[in-house]
Amino acid sequence: MAADAASTSTIVILDFGSQYTQLIARRIREFNVFSVVLPCTAPLSDVLALNPKGIILSGGPSSVYDADAPAADPKVLTTELPILGICYGLQFITHHLGGKVHPADKREYGHARVQIANHNRLFAGLPQEINVWMSHGDSAVQLPEGFTQTAQTSSALASIANEEKRIWAVQFHPEVNHSEKGSELLRNFVIEICGAKPDWTPEHFIQSTVERVRAQVGPKGHAICGLSGGVDSSVAAVLVHKAIGDRLTCIFVNNGVLRKEEFAKVQATMREKLGLKVIAVDAGERFLSRLSGITDPEAKRKIIGNEFIAVFDDEAEKILKDLETKGVAEHDAEGNEVAWLVQGTLYPDVIESSSVKGPSQTIKSHHNVGGLPENMKLKLIEPLRDLFKDEVRRIGRDLGMPEEILERQPFPGPGLAVRILGEITPDRVAILQEADAVVVEEVKAAGLYRQLWQSFAVLLPVKTVGVMGDQRTYAYTCAIRAVTSEDGMTADWAPLPYEVLKTISSRIVNEVRGINRVVYDITSKPPGTIEWE
Repeated sequence: MAADAASTSTIVILDFGSQYTQLIARRIREFNVFSVVLPCTAPLSDVLALNPKGIILSGGPSSVYDADAPAADPKVLTTELPILGICYGLQFITHHLGGKVHPADKREYGHARVQIANHNRLFAGLPQEINVWMSHGDSAVQLPEGFTQTAQTSSALASIANEEKRIWAVQFHPEVNHSEKGSELLRNFVIEICGAKPDWTPEHFIQSTVERVRAQVGPKGHAICGLSGGVDSSVAAVLVHKAIGDRLTCIFVNNGVLRKEEFAKVQATMREKLGLKVIAVDAGERFLSRLSGITDPEAKRKIIGNEFIAVFDDEAEKILKDLETKGVAEHDAEGNEVAWLVQGTLYPDVIESSSVKGPSQTIKSHHNVGGLPENMKLKLIEPLRDLFKDEVRRIGRDLGMPEEILERQPFPGPGLAVRILGEITPDRVAILQEADAVVVEEVKAAGLYRQLWQSFAVLLPVKTVGVMGDQRTYAYTCAIRAVTSEDGMTADWAPLPYEVLKTISSRIVNEVRGINRVVYDITSKPPGTIEWE
């Protein structure tokens, strides 16, 4: 998604590789102002093409004096647009405008108390002292000409400003919840200093997206949506259906690694409650055959991504032949039939799949991002590509979608394939389906489903000895995973009540043949990821 520059205020965030960059974007969107993250290496022309109201320079893990420091164009500091530097951003400003940055005598990490010495526009309405979150090993020791220090901690400079140049910078991270009054500080910059209007609302997003998709597909074009039954693909489908109506055909594929009874349930929901035209394709054997003997998680994701597109291509060909017969198929300049593939790709999928947002590392590819084949026949429509999960749910509510769909916990595109460690076989899929169903049932019964970001079972490639009915068993180990999160970018393991864990464990061991041991995963993200693969 891109902001409509003619009607929407935009704040550009240049990413220097900070783990908090996406959080800056989220905080700004909470003010109903559109924000877009660009890599710090983006040409200045690309930044200005977005007609931004202001620019934020993110934090980052590097030092400005390193030979391989992220190479942003220093001319960004001469645009006369309001600029806010955060952590590394402050050091970048200092370094490139003639000041000096050195390693700090004392590294600041964690909570710090900041004394505000100068209540300029950035600190308007804030108290004299605030608790903030610091994470830096360097410090500005000499300010550029025209800059003044506006706040400090007991051991270091905390903020600087040059109001004539319209540049402000803080050494701490106002975007994290640990920073007191951080949201107010960002609001001061975005609304008061930049003059951005809070006009980026679900209503505006729906209207602009519908108009854009309608223009993209054209008056005769047809689209295919790959439905998973989850929130993302469902909202994407309803949005595109709103734009082009019955020229959208949804395809729901049984890839052999769906949850228990999901193939039938999703079909009913999409047709009866959302009014979508759905073609169901049972390709379970086809997928499992391709996955046979594969244990590498990246290989699994790419195989599933490629196979999905192959299935879609097959179905698209049938649909287009039917349209051709009816004389309503659209053709491009070369005479090729035109069709589009709609996907529910979200911002975190893109971020974790590719280092497109600056020097951040690739964590893992997602089947609908890093797993797509280069020679794909269908053209992509990804209306939710720049949204976070909670924003997608807000859009869904404004579209009038039922809560039972919107409140579903995220389910990975590759399905249970990334929750079965090791080889994927029909028997192992069946075992995990039963175990996962127990987890979902008991979490819902305890009234915890909506409080958790995700809760699920993982089948490990580990067998252990057990005793059941006075007989020795040798069966698989199942891990239970439950996390809380705001957007999936970071997550904390959830302290499920012991009684809930006890019931889950007892039911799995007694009801699921093939599992005799249950363990609980207490790893947060980072250092782990939410999914095991």
